[in-house]
Amino acid sequence: MDISKVASVYFLGIGGIGMSALARYFRSLGAQVSGYDRTPSPLTTALQNEGMDIAFTDDVSLIPPGIDMVVNTPAVKQDHPAYEYFRESGIPVYKRAEVLGMISAQYKTIAIAGTHGKTTTTTLTAHILTHSHIKCQAFLGGISRNYDSNLLLDDHSPFLVAEADEFDRSFLHLHPHIAVITSVDADHLDIYGNHESLLESFTSFAGNIKEGGTLIIKRGLELPLRLNADVKVFRYSSGGVCDFYPQNLRLEHGLYTFDLRYPEGLIPGLTLGVPGFYNIENAVAASACALLSGVSQRELRDALASFNGVERRFDIRINEGGLVYLDDYGHHPEELKACISSIRQMFPGKKITGIFQPHLYTRTRDFATEFAEELSHLDEVILLPIYPARETPIPGITSEWLLELISNPDKKHVGKSEIPACLDPGSLEVLVTMGAGDIDTLVKPIEDYLKQFLHTNQYKR
Repeated sequence: MDISKVASVYFLGIGGIGMSALARYFRSLGAQVSGYDRTPSPLTTALQNEGMDIAFTDDVSLIPPGIDMVVNTPAVKQDHPAYEYFRESGIPVYKRAEVLGMISAQYKTIAIAGTHGKTTTTTLTAHILTHSHIKCQAFLGGISRNYDSNLLLDDHSPFLVAEADEFDRSFLHLHPHIAVITSVDADHLDIYGNHESLLESFTSFAGNIKEGGTLIIKRGLELPLRLNADVKVFRYSSGGVCDFYPQNLRLEHGLYTFDLRYPEGLIPGLTLGVPGFYNIENAVAASACALLSGVSQRELRDALASFNGVERRFDIRINEGGLVYLDDYGHHPEELKACISSIRQMFPGKKITGIFQPHLYTRTRDFATEFAEELSHLDEVILLPIYPARETPIPGITSEWLLELISNPDKKHVGKSEIPACLDPGSLEVLVTMGAGDIDTLVKPIEDYLKQFLHTNQYKR
């Protein structure tokens, strides 16, 4: 299908982060964009304000006439009334990944994959290129704080930066010029069945890199590679000698400064504009993409310092009056480990209270021991019910069951409606919310609740 000629496109699951970026892209082309989502959110409100018509019920009579193309997300099942309506109408339905593949085929694509770190690395790569003379289009897996969007546009740049999602093998629709693999930890076992199958999918993704292209892969990843001809391979790390790595890493005023060693030499005194030790690794990967794409040292330096991060990625909402509140998308044990350890480094000696919403029954079941271990490193644990997303309940797999596995005795299970009222602001020092479900709807209420406490008790704390 010639995307440029699509006049009206409908999105099933338009409020998803990847879907909404595509919706914005088609709107930028002048197409009429409409869609369905299960519940309203700040993102769907933003899309409506941008001129998109969104329904929140299953009533197919609300679907506008004249739809040329439908984009579907795996989160919307094929027995959904709207899906059946389009199928019976003969209107072509494409997966989100297929459409991103069609778009990316027109550009020199930089695709960033990995079970962790890909959203921040993608967003930072796009920011560096946008901040440079090269520019880019970009489809991001989160809302960039620099641009307040998950879509970046440039009419003249040949580059496109895209988050390459391993879920449902979506990233196999991409054929990049440059690819990054940040991590290959076991995840999405409901789709892959086992870790070996996941690794094979990443191997296939690397095999999609165009001839003469580049693979940038984290040092130490054990992944069999079957690459096309003349594909160059570079390794990166947050520590340890390889092609791209930091030296003289130090924490200054809450931010990390480092010298970047790369194949052409050394770039001294780079400062990353967002906190969190694990973001150094993301910054090195993004810097490798940028330098290999022709970004200058000066442009890189300025862009790293001006990076404001991504919403819900180590997102510090409050840091005043002796109280810190931050929000993070972490929903895998390795992500919780990175988040909690970074908080410990930034705020040593502080009591850390964590609110965690498990995401998916299968993930909770498959990694229960690992989740319990990482959550036990918190000083206080608050568990919300499991967010089911696309899944039906599994007997015996509940948050209460997970709570029993956590060794920290200062723990409790609460309903989502009990937040933030169950919090005692006077006893909080560092509060973190974590999860990939609808816990994001609690962030603003918690923030407002804590700010009201701070402003009321500013002389008592």
